[in-house]
Amino acid sequence: MANISKANVPQFSVDVYQNEYLPEGGREVNAIVTVTAAGGGTIGAAVAAPHLYAPGQGPSAAVAIMVDCSGSMDYPPTKMRNARDATAAAVDTLRDGVHFAVIGGTHVAKEVYPGGGRLAVADATTRAQAKQALRKLSAGGGTAIGTWLRLADRLLSSADVTIRHGILLTDGRNEHESAEDLKAALDACAGRFTCDARGVGTDWEVKEVTGIASALLGTADIVADPAALAADFTRMMEKAMGKEVADVALRLWTPVGTTIKFVKQVAPTVEELTDRRTEAGPRAGDYPTGSWGDESRDYHVCVEVPAAHIGQEMLAARVSLVVPEGERGGGGARNLGAQGLVRAVWTDDMAASTSINPQVAHYTGQAELAQAIQQGLDLRKAGDFDGATAKLGRAVQLASASGNADTAKLLAKVVDVVDAATGTVRLKTKVEDADEMTLETRSTKTVRVKK
Repeated sequence: MANISKANVPQFSVDVYQNEYLPEGGREVNAIVTVTAAGGGTIGAAVAAPHLYAPGQGPSAAVAIMVDCSGSMDYPPTKMRNARDATAAAVDTLRDGVHFAVIGGTHVAKEVYPGGGRLAVADATTRAQAKQALRKLSAGGGTAIGTWLRLADRLLSSADVTIRHGILLTDGRNEHESAEDLKAALDACAGRFTCDARGVGTDWEVKEVTGIASALLGTADIVADPAALAADFTRMMEKAMGKEVADVALRLWTPVGTTIKFVKQVAPTVEELTDRRTEAGPRAGDYPTGSWGDESRDYHVCVEVPAAHIGQEMLAARVSLVVPEGERGGGGARNLGAQGLVRAVWTDDMAASTSINPQVAHYTGQAELAQAIQQGLDLRKAGDFDGATAKLGRAVQLASASGNADTAKLLAKVVDVVDAATGTVRLKTKVEDADEMTLETRSTKTVRVKK
């Protein structure tokens, strides 16, 4: 990525919530790390008046919009028209000075606009030209999403910008390349750009779309009614235009003898980060968090410390935030100045050592909620209705207890809730595909703990 000028960077802060007290012999330390970015000063202007946003004054960005043009997009014919309209709405939301391209995706990837292996720079003229080019989009062919992503990467990497982002729309399964080919494409693109993925209709595979968004640190969602695409694309592009800092990593330093058991984002969605660690010097590792605007996210960090005696205390982990310096991080990393400490204190006070921090308890429940939904739906598809009932009942119980009303409403479309408090439910005999897919796609969305 290009160098980040300090004028573009919002102020980051780190807050740590934990119960640092352990009983004698206790070794597991849990903490919720809240990271907040605020005061960059560009987001409001970018979203409220994108065309008035002067080039060069804020974060430079490049966006690639990947539109499914496979044959199934013609069934019904309005689906392709809705996709064209949604892409036009996204183009209209681009602020002046942003580099962009539109890609038509089938079993191959084609440049729709501007073409020639390059990106256009958004202004009134190029936005109009792009919308004119969209009128030629037609449906036909298969689906090979990995080819779309690789073309997006080639185009996005041609721009010397701070933020690189993709928006991907598909309506079907990735049937014209192997799962290994898609994974290889995602591995090649990871860390090079972020990407939001959307499934339109109900003929696509949830795990494919959520897997793309997860690998590329973006969002995933269902747009069951194609008529809602334009509004969704506009919101996605507004959010992309609000990003100011790319490639932010959560850096964890731990002392000798301490190991990290897991690191996961727990708000606004559950995202496992443990296996994405890259080493960053002695006893330090970086966990990718993607691009940031004015926003706040929560992370659950669990570390295992050496056993110690009553009265001893230690620093279990130090949390900081870094961004790469120089092109693609070739110049090392720069610390963003925010830091948090995770501590361990051994005590014989039973009340202190057995108390669970409210934030830790809440997000442990939210992570279990996401897992219970996914397992329950998988069991339902496999015909294990007793197992599905048990898992989805537990999900209803967790959603109710944590106040996750949105997820509770989605669950109620898949099960009949007899008693939410005890998780007593009955599977519905008939469930709409859109309702089941919406629950699965949004299963990782969490609610913040009430402070």
